[in-house]
Amino acid sequence: MIMTVNTLAIIGTGIMGMGIAQIAAQAGIQVLLFDAKAGAAEQGRQSLQTMLEKLTAKGKFTDQQLQSTLTNLTVIEDLTQIAKADLVIEAIIENLEIKKQLFKQVESIVSANTILATNTSSLAVTAIASDCDHPERVAGFHFFNPVPLMKIVEVIPGISTKASVVETLKELAKRIGHLGVIAKDTPGFIVNHGGRAYSTEALKILGEGVASFEDIDCILREGAGFRMGPFELLDLTGIDVSHPVMESIYNQFYHEDRYRPHPLTRQMLMGKKLGRKVGEGFYHYSENKKQDGQKQTADTSKQLPYKTDSNISNISVWIGADLAEDKQQLVNYLNANNITIDKNDEPQSDSLVLLAIYGEDTTNAAIRYQVNPKQAVAIDMLTELSKHRTLMPSIVTQDDFVAQAYTLFGKGLDNRLVEDKATPQAAVDATLITESTGFVAQRVIAMIVNLGCDIAMQGIATPKDIDNAVKLGLGYPYGPISWGNELGAQRILLILERIYGLTGDPRYRPSPWLQRRAKLGISLFTKQSTYSG
Repeated sequence: MIMTVNTLAIIGTGIMGMGIAQIAAQAGIQVLLFDAKAGAAEQGRQSLQTMLEKLTAKGKFTDQQLQSTLTNLTVIEDLTQIAKADLVIEAIIENLEIKKQLFKQVESIVSANTILATNTSSLAVTAIASDCDHPERVAGFHFFNPVPLMKIVEVIPGISTKASVVETLKELAKRIGHLGVIAKDTPGFIVNHGGRAYSTEALKILGEGVASFEDIDCILREGAGFRMGPFELLDLTGIDVSHPVMESIYNQFYHEDRYRPHPLTRQMLMGKKLGRKVGEGFYHYSENKKQDGQKQTADTSKQLPYKTDSNISNISVWIGADLAEDKQQLVNYLNANNITIDKNDEPQSDSLVLLAIYGEDTTNAAIRYQVNPKQAVAIDMLTELSKHRTLMPSIVTQDDFVAQAYTLFGKGLDNRLVEDKATPQAAVDATLITESTGFVAQRVIAMIVNLGCDIAMQGIATPKDIDNAVKLGLGYPYGPISWGNELGAQRILLILERIYGLTGDPRYRPSPWLQRRAKLGISLFTKQSTYSG
């Protein structure tokens, strides 16, 4: 039976606690504020009031909404005053023993019907409830910062949690304007679990010297559509927060390779280069703003600048593509720009060999296509040409062919079209990377999709909830399941199979959930059919 929550107690009035308090009070719920530190609850309420008053002055709140919200917030100085609460949410330090002690204490104060919820982001709900006399009423209720803006909350039942508790919390989430998604009590739940692929794969790419962190950020932001590059995000979150979470989830899953951290963030943690909060992380900051002009590129002989003022009428291009639609897109692009296409079965000795490949480096692709690697430059077709282009020469590609590729796909050609008053298009940049087994965007996106599929296979949440939680909780352009469908499950599988085959690294092994659906040509949202004997 779902219970209606009329009075809610918040224990811990820091940023998360007050964020939860705000949206609950705005929804008409009576909120009791308690903090073990003297004066902290009153200070938290006063800070919230000041912020809401500023929003009211800007017209984002009415005076009536302001007064109603403030009326619903009550500071209490004695923990025993939570006795009348229908729900108690703790938002205190991430320490298992302290949380267990608190829940034991709370249980002795509240009624038998009161639900106890933890906002933990990394601790097992079952462990937190383990010393309670009634663990069946304990659940996780994990919000994200800033709570009023991040419209997602994970509802996590422990091993003993009653179904009615879960349904009550899910209904409450809806009442306060959030989407409640149910997750198993596993390390990282959905969002922190699903987020492991983005930063860890970007760090691995950086560690391999494929591209600078600035270029990786640019490719993933401009080409793949992420709001922030992974290194911008690490700086914003703080290495002192991000690295311990990486290590924690890796260790809790008994060193599963998909979650493997990178030594670089450990070094930065020890060197106290924590990000924005200290003025230096991957980037440098002044007054909390990122400073430009600090390019630290990968060490490569094929790095820019290249002359891009070649006579394009002298360039001839031979195309090799894994997918027919990619080849046609490149043919259309080159034809539109009056570039000669070499249509011979084998490329002429002076033709640029352009390879549209997946999950492979240019050297191996050139060998597979039986072309001269000295003429070869690969291009990533996973991301749209209209947004950003990533080019990858082989380790022996001659400079002239690299320059030709950059002339055709960098800003040079787009600008020339504008100057010549031909059909204008927005100038789109290209990033040149060193050889990598798979491009930057291919590796990162494939890992995100694969991890989402694996979370679904483990039954941690439904495919729909995984998709919504990751998209809303992490701000990705798509949820991992729908992203795989959008790009094509077969294409994602091809990337992973090739990388896994070429590197032997088990972090790239495809999830069986992805494999089966890709091979059957069905949606990644498809659940296992239920046999009813």
